[in-house]
Amino acid sequence: MRTSAASEPHAVYLYGVIRSARRPSMTRVPGGVSGAARPEAHAVSPSLWIVSARVPLEIYGPSRLEPRLRDLDWVSQTALAHEAVVEQCAKAKGATVIPMKLFTMFSTLDRAIRDVASRRDEIQRAMRRIAGAEEWGVRVFRRRDAAAAAGGGKPASGAEFLRARKQARDASTGARVQAAGDADRAFDRLRRLARDARVRETRSEPGTNPPILDAAFLVTSSSRARFRAEARRQARALAADGADLVLTGPWPAYNFVAAEAP
Repeated sequence: MRTSAASEPHAVYLYGVIRSARRPSMTRVPGGVSGAARPEAHAVSPSLWIVSARVPLEIYGPSRLEPRLRDLDWVSQTALAHEAVVEQCAKAKGATVIPMKLFTMFSTLDRAIRDVASRRDEIQRAMRRIAGAEEWGVRVFRRRDAAAAAGGGKPASGAEFLRARKQARDASTGARVQAAGDADRAFDRLRRLARDARVRETRSEPGTNPPILDAAFLVTSSSRARFRAEARRQARALAADGADLVLTGPWPAYNFVAAEAP
């Protein structure tokens, strides 16, 4: 259910900032986050626009939002809705989009516009950095069963059992080192075809299989085909050492912009 009454207490939710010679069309843009009015484009300057929507304080006010942030399903759904708006805006011909962080909000539209206007130089620098490029994600995972191939039949003695365990540990360590080296080489090869690249921090938690490489690449449209072809080559090399490369994208350049609301 979407808010429609202008008198209802609300905040202004910011999806992103767009550089475009004309007002961005919102016709095909999805409805956005839960409870929000439809996204609208508002001018900051003749070629700079914000995409925003009114959101009810009943959902997004500080006291109401904080407990919702513990609901991972709701946060995930909100992130997907936010991303869908940004992605559609990024499809506009000749437009460059800086996506804002999830839950970037202001008390009024005027405050949102003034904030972006006050950081126009910073935003324009970021726009120049990402213009004509898109973000691709690369993750490399070591297969859980990669070291299990060094088994054998049932050991004949306790000593043989201990030797087999040591061999399995050594094989696992060797496979892990080999896969990590291959992942580093894959990153280096792919970085050569990108305007910029970032390695994202990964956290290891019990019972999970964290990536041995989690990276983002800023790739120009002219380099896209070569980048994807190189990713396929690196995926084949990694597969031979028991690891999988997962390529995702294209995405708006989330990891290569610094324009964020306070």
